[in-house]
Amino acid sequence: MSDTRITLIGSRAILFEADCPFDLNHQQRFWAIAAEAATWPGVVEAVPGMTNVTLLLDKTPAGLAALQRPLDQLWASGVRREVEGRLLDVDITYGGKGGPHLAEVAALTGLSIDAVIRRHTAPDYTVFAVGSHAGYCYLGGLDPRLETPRRKVPLTRLPGGSLSMAGLQTGISASAGPSGWNTVGSADVAFFDPTRDPAALLQPGDRIRFGVREVLA
Repeated sequence: MSDTRITLIGSRAILFEADCPFDLNHQQRFWAIAAEAATWPGVVEAVPGMTNVTLLLDKTPAGLAALQRPLDQLWASGVRREVEGRLLDVDITYGGKGGPHLAEVAALTGLSIDAVIRRHTAPDYTVFAVGSHAGYCYLGGLDPRLETPRRKVPLTRLPGGSLSMAGLQTGISASAGPSGWNTVGSADVAFFDPTRDPAALLQPGDRIRFGVREVLA
């Protein structure tokens, strides 16, 4: 199929990708593929990503065609997996040291700071995928007026709990690390705790609703 591709990652993992819109309906198709592929012989784990699925295998595949055929068939079927996930309310401190790019996002979008915050807190966001680093949630549902480019010079380190956005995505860092997104606020939430079961706070299909704790200059 011209809109799909499969790639070997290392010796015992494959990445299945499809060219498709970034929206919930298409992401639900990847959730369905992951749920089905996880039951196949030889598949140790199936992990849905952003417009892709990674399959971890128990041994090096002899070839990719035998895996691509059923994956293409699932994609062509259009089957979706709808998830009635939990809703997590997260209060955000916008601006200040924890949100150094809030004014820049306002300038890029042509909105006031108050308007940026109103638009950012208006929708419920769906967790499309969990990845990048342990517990991090890629969220769908950002207002298109808040779309901004990634930063040309990434920040080398942001603390866990940093709220950032880039493109049509937004999310909160689950741990400290670098970021090329625009950081507009911070939250006090542990999205990943290795002593917890499950360690990741949220899963694909869960939702986040942002609220305003305070706005700092």
